[in-house]
Amino acid sequence: MLKITAKYLFKILFRVEVRGKENFVSAGDKVMVISNHVSLLDSLVIKLFLSDDLFYAIDEKAASRWWSRPFVRVLNFCVIDTHNPLSIKKLVDFLLKGNKILIFPEHRLSNTSSLMKIYQSTGLVLDKTDANIVPVYIDGSCYSFFTRIKGLVRRQIFPKITLTVLPPRKMQLSDDLSGQKRRQASVDYLTNLMREARFEAGQFNTTIFRALLRARKVHGGRYLIMEDIKRKPLSYNQFIYRAVLLGRYLRNETVEDQPVGMFLPTSMIATLMIYALHSQGRYPAMLNYGAGKKALLSCLTNADIQHVYTSRTFIKEGGLEDLLEAISHYVEIRYVEDMATQLTLATKFGAYIHYLFVDRLYRGRERKSTAEDIAVVLFTSGSEGLPKGVVLSHKNLLVNCWQIACVIDFTRKDVLLNFLPVFHSFGLTVGSVIPLVGGLRCFQYPSPLHYKIIPELAYDTDATIVFSTNTFLSGYGHQAHPYDFHTLRYVFAGAEPLTEQTEKLWMEKFGIRILQGYGVTETSPVLAANTVLTNRRGSVGRFVPGVDYRLIDVPGITQGKRLQVKGLNIMKGYLVPGQPGKIVPPATEEWGEGWYDTGDIVHVDSDGYVFIRGRAKRFAKIGGEMISLTAVENMIGNAWPDSRHAVISIPDRSKGEQLVLFTEYAEANRKALVAQVKKEGLSELLIPKKIELIEVLPILPSGKIDYVTLMDENNAKK
Repeated sequence: MLKITAKYLFKILFRVEVRGKENFVSAGDKVMVISNHVSLLDSLVIKLFLSDDLFYAIDEKAASRWWSRPFVRVLNFCVIDTHNPLSIKKLVDFLLKGNKILIFPEHRLSNTSSLMKIYQSTGLVLDKTDANIVPVYIDGSCYSFFTRIKGLVRRQIFPKITLTVLPPRKMQLSDDLSGQKRRQASVDYLTNLMREARFEAGQFNTTIFRALLRARKVHGGRYLIMEDIKRKPLSYNQFIYRAVLLGRYLRNETVEDQPVGMFLPTSMIATLMIYALHSQGRYPAMLNYGAGKKALLSCLTNADIQHVYTSRTFIKEGGLEDLLEAISHYVEIRYVEDMATQLTLATKFGAYIHYLFVDRLYRGRERKSTAEDIAVVLFTSGSEGLPKGVVLSHKNLLVNCWQIACVIDFTRKDVLLNFLPVFHSFGLTVGSVIPLVGGLRCFQYPSPLHYKIIPELAYDTDATIVFSTNTFLSGYGHQAHPYDFHTLRYVFAGAEPLTEQTEKLWMEKFGIRILQGYGVTETSPVLAANTVLTNRRGSVGRFVPGVDYRLIDVPGITQGKRLQVKGLNIMKGYLVPGQPGKIVPPATEEWGEGWYDTGDIVHVDSDGYVFIRGRAKRFAKIGGEMISLTAVENMIGNAWPDSRHAVISIPDRSKGEQLVLFTEYAEANRKALVAQVKKEGLSELLIPKKIELIEVLPILPSGKIDYVTLMDENNAKK
């Protein structure tokens, strides 16, 4: 009777929803249920809504506390001493008798709202019993008053609680593993499984604007969410009202199902424009203001862009008048400054009425706009040729945000300092989507090239999270005061390889470990990342949950294999030049449609860590051997760590190709490189035949080296 009453009360008060309960039923006997643990309600909710036959392994110390005694007496709690090795045997015997038991692998309540470390004992029990594993992710209880996550989330009296139950599976470890390696392998397996459970519980079958409205409900309308250099922070309520106001204005100036060009720096107005367009079923095409005239015109033609929004102030301060004049012959230019003068009092009042009923209005609009609709058109960096138009859906971006959240513990106390360009997929996802749909306060800054200003901003805003590139991090590291980054919890590097010199600089000067990640525009962009929980130096981390991968042999390359990936974060496809609206979905010869060939050569070790060897296009065939230009650049960086270097390959009559080094190091010479190659035990084929001194290497706004410009310079010198 007590259980029935408790279940009824939980159903009414917490609106408990169970997804996939049939997976638990199909697991049979000898079952271990594993779950995240974010509140004192978790075990009770799981037991009440899954099965009365489910036991819960509770620590002896916790069972003796006054608040837990009534539950221990009434429910099927299995009391164990987690510090006693004999308790492992007790659990093994218990499972071998065909019982079902619930265990929290973290062995404690989380205080991060994310996954914490997994203990070996859970894996050891599974290894000894070969029990069926049923992963469960409990969502919502972290917002209750029964959690230890104080200050990191907005607490509610009766938050909605959802249980997501995954299909049963067994832990299968290699027979070659034994001892500590086998126990660690079981921990890795459970860590990946817990992340997978959280990913499967994600709510990304919606649009980005709808996700924004849902985030306001979770975090509160008055919660300050975004700020820029004008130092006028906006709350969720203020941001949504302005997005609605701007959206209603843009609706009359734009055409549905046609991309709207955005030529703006990272700022609050740029982010507002994105959400304003989404509120009206439109989508932006993000234009690279650092691209040359040829590349920019290619983007406009490729995406069939008719209107471009920019800022007079931005054009003047950026010295972009000539570039804007060039594109104005092909598209209509509109300025955001003009909007303020054209927004009448009647327009603002109408937008306010719309805003008051925005949740109800967009609940209906959601039936028309779907997660599969286009959310944005981005363009590849163009570091190796003309940019390609990449079409990303709402689901692509929201899935990638959730994948990142599955491995990084974002909280309300964090401040994200974002200076990456909004036209770059890295800057768009982490700077404009994750903060607003995830409740992460964000400060927007227009340029990553201000090496002295950004460290001061980090100090002034108490920034805790930074996403950047190796080039920018190196610049900040040399210019910053040792105390500028004292509040940073996480620094992530992507878009280009992290050098040993930058890594060492940040560790010695600031005591900060840079976590390297990996992604490409076509995957929204993150594919893999190191975290505090799972980190291996020299790698780009493990694949985020929800990504499948295949490795394809490449003739002549022995250091790695070509990476192909599949997942819900993979783009809708490429735009077809000359055919407006035509999108070619990703596909590979080996695996067909849905798979994307990254063009990167990687090695994945036995623990699942990914090591980037280079781009397939960034390999040169010299003397019959395939040489990684990235490996050459790393070797040169070890020889001259305080300067930047770039290597290209050009045709050579005798050896097929030859290497050309562009370096900022004034005393560069082949003799020093010969000595470095011998020191590292490498082939002399890695030594560039030509060395070109350059005052400053050309850098794209994304932080990558502009190899196209270097190739043009080399051709011009012939």
